[in-house]
Amino acid sequence: MPTKDKKNSAFMRPVQVSESLQEIVGKGPMPRTEVTKLVWAYIKKHNLQDKKNKRMINPDAKLGKVLGSAQIDMFKMTSKISTHLKDTAAVAK
Repeated sequence: MPTKDKKNSAFMRPVQVSESLQEIVGKGPMPRTEVTKLVWAYIKKHNLQDKKNKRMINPDAKLGKVLGSAQIDMFKMTSKISTHLKDTAAVAK
């Protein structure tokens, strides 16, 4: 039976970051958790959350390369970001 530590290691495994996403979070590889944290820091720094509905993100030009230019729900943002991540083990093969 897997331990709790084993489950967490998948999130902590470094991933490669696409060039578009690198403009926001910096050069990888880095854990998915770090990517998420840096994307949110960028969103807050540039005031990209909708003023009335904080769950909605209004991408600027850089973030638009990753999420698309239309307003997006923060819960759908994760799936868009995941298309810009590659497992480093898969890249090494």
